[in-house]
Amino acid sequence: MLKTHTCGALNLEHIGETVTLAGWVNRRRDHGGLIFIDLRDRFGLTQVTIDSEQAPAAHSVAVQARSEYVVQVSGKVAARPEGLRNPNLNTGDIEVIAESVTILNTAKNPPFYISSAADEVDEMLRLKYRYLDIRRPRMTQNLVLRHHIVRFIREYFSARDFIEVETPILLKSTPEGARDFVVPSRLQPGEFYALPQSPQQLKQLLMVAGMERYFQIARCFRDEDLRADRQPEFTQVDLEMSFVDAADIRA
Repeated sequence: MLKTHTCGALNLEHIGETVTLAGWVNRRRDHGGLIFIDLRDRFGLTQVTIDSEQAPAAHSVAVQARSEYVVQVSGKVAARPEGLRNPNLNTGDIEVIAESVTILNTAKNPPFYISSAADEVDEMLRLKYRYLDIRRPRMTQNLVLRHHIVRFIREYFSARDFIEVETPILLKSTPEGARDFVVPSRLQPGEFYALPQSPQQLKQLLMVAGMERYFQIARCFRDEDLRADRQPEFTQVDLEMSFVDAADIRA
C-alpha cells in the first residue's frame, strides 16, 4: 500500500505505530541535520520529522524535496514535545519520525502558493492552473460540501419513495423560453440534437408511465445571457410527483 493513513487521521492514539503516508509537500523546513515536512492530502496536514542521525538515507532524499513534490513517508508516530503542539491542526499533537522517504513525483515551482488566500491570486491565473487551485483547503472543502449536499438530497428523496432516473442529454428540441445549444448529428447530416434546458417533458413521461415519484440531479444547458445565478451549464434538483396536491408538496 502506498499509504496506511491519511494526513488528517493520526492522533495521540496512534503513538508508537509504524505508518505510511503519501501526499504533497505543503511546506519544508531545513534545519541542517533536521528536516520538517508538512505533508498534505485532502484530509489534512501531518508534520514529518527527518533526522539525519536516525535515518541518513531518508534525510538525503528529504533534502531534495520541494513544495508540491509528491512524497511517500514511512515511520513511527510520536507525540510532539511540550510547547510545540499545534492546536489548530487535528494532527497537531503528533508527528511522524521518518524512517524512509520516497519521492513519487517532482514538481515545478508553482505559479502561486497553495497556502495563500484565493483573493491574493489573480482569478485568471487560478483558472489557468485549476488543478493547483483545487488543492487549496477552501476549494477542496467546497467540493466536499457539494458532495455532502448531493448525498443528502439522494438519501432524503430515496427515504420518501422517490426513484432517481437519469434522463437523456441529447434529445429533440422543444419550444421553450431560452435558446438551445445544438449538437450536429454525424449519422444524419443537417440534423441536430438539442441539449436539454431541463428534463420537463421526460419527467412528465415518467409520471404517465406510473413511476409516481421521480427525482434527478440534472445537468441543464441554456444558451442565454449570464446572470448572477445562471450560467450556460448548471445543475438543478428536478422532481415530479403523481397523486399529490399542493398541501402534500408544502408538507
